[in-house]
Amino acid sequence: MSKDDAPLRADQTVGAPHPRETLQLFGQAQAEQDFLTAFNSDRLHHGWLLTGPQGVGKATLAWRIAAFLLSQPPAEDAGLFGAPPPATSLDIGMDHPVMHRIQALAEPGLASITRSENDKGKLRDQIVVDDIRALNKFFGLSATDGGRRVVIVDAADDMNTSAANALLKMLEEPPARTTLLLVSHQPSRLLPTIRSRCRLLRFAPLGPEDMQAALTQAGAELPKQADHLAALSNGSVGAALRLLNLGGLQAYSDVVRLLDSLPRLDRQRAMALAEQAAARGGAEKFELLLTLIDTALARLARTGATGTAPQPEAAPQEASVLSRLSPTPQKARAWADLAAQVTARMRHGQAVNLDPAALVLDTVFKMQDTAAR
Repeated sequence: MSKDDAPLRADQTVGAPHPRETLQLFGQAQAEQDFLTAFNSDRLHHGWLLTGPQGVGKATLAWRIAAFLLSQPPAEDAGLFGAPPPATSLDIGMDHPVMHRIQALAEPGLASITRSENDKGKLRDQIVVDDIRALNKFFGLSATDGGRRVVIVDAADDMNTSAANALLKMLEEPPARTTLLLVSHQPSRLLPTIRSRCRLLRFAPLGPEDMQAALTQAGAELPKQADHLAALSNGSVGAALRLLNLGGLQAYSDVVRLLDSLPRLDRQRAMALAEQAAARGGAEKFELLLTLIDTALARLARTGATGTAPQPEAAPQEASVLSRLSPTPQKARAWADLAAQVTARMRHGQAVNLDPAALVLDTVFKMQDTAAR
C-alpha cells in the first residue's frame, strides 16, 4: 500500500503530516544532539525512551533517527575505507534512497509498531502482544543483509501487559545491530524494567517561535489569537493542531463566557454547550470539550492558589473571570476538588456511554454550586 492510500494511523495527528513526512524538527535540538553524541561515541544503546508531552516532536525525531541509522554503512565497510567523520546532523536528505523507501513504506530495515485494527476493522485502544510478536518475523527477514534494523513503538504507553512483557524480552536480549525507539507520553505507565533498559531522551514543550514554525510546516492556518492557542496547547504542536481542526479556541471561549455568568448561570449558554457535546458524530469534539473543561477548572485553581491568573490568556477576558471566581487559596481548593470530582465522573460517563449533553449539564451545575459557595 502506498502512503497516499494508507488510512490515518494511530500515530498521526488529524490535519498534520505523518511524522515520517515531517521535514524539519523544531525546538528539540538538545535531544537530537544527545543522540548524535551517543552515536559518535560508538556506544549506541540498543533501547531509547523518548519522553515528553504529547505533540512536541518525539515521533518526528524517532523517524529521523531511524532514517539516519539505516543510511549508515555497515561496520565492516567503515573498517575497509576508514572511519567516517563524526556525524553533525541527523539529516540525510530527501533524495537519499533510504528516505525514498521510508516514504514509500518499503524500507526492509524499519518496523513501526502502533495500535492495529481488530478483526472488525476498528482501531484497537491498545498495542497487543501479536503486534510485538510480529517483530520476530521482521528480525528474521531483515537479518540476511547484515545491516541495521530499527523498531519504532508509538506510543509505548499503549501496550497492554502481555505486549509490554514481550517487548521487555527483546530489550533484555536485543537482536544484533537493532535499535528500539520507544515513544512515550506517560513513561510512568511503562514497566519499570522497560524504563531501566532504555536510555532516556527528554523533550520539552515548544516555545512560541518554534511552535509557529512547526505549525506553518504542518500547513496550519495560524489564528489571530496566537496567544490563546499557545496558552491552551502548552507548547504541543499536536494539541495546537487538534484545537485548530476542532474549533477548540471558540469552544474554550464559550466555556469562559459561561463561567462569566456564574453564579447566576446563563442557562441558554449552558444548553448551547451541552448541544455541542451531543452533536451527531461529534465524539472527537466531545472529547475535546472534556479536556477544555478540565483546563478551565485547573486554571481557576491555579489563579486562587497563586493570586494571579495564568498568562497569556486562553480566551478574551479570561483573566478577569478567573480572578473573580477564584480570589483566594480557599476558593482554589474548592475548584481543585471539583476538578478531580468532575474529571472522574465525566470520564466514567464517557466510558459507559452516558448522554454527553447530560454529562455537560451536570458538570455546569456543579460549577455553579462551587461558584455560589
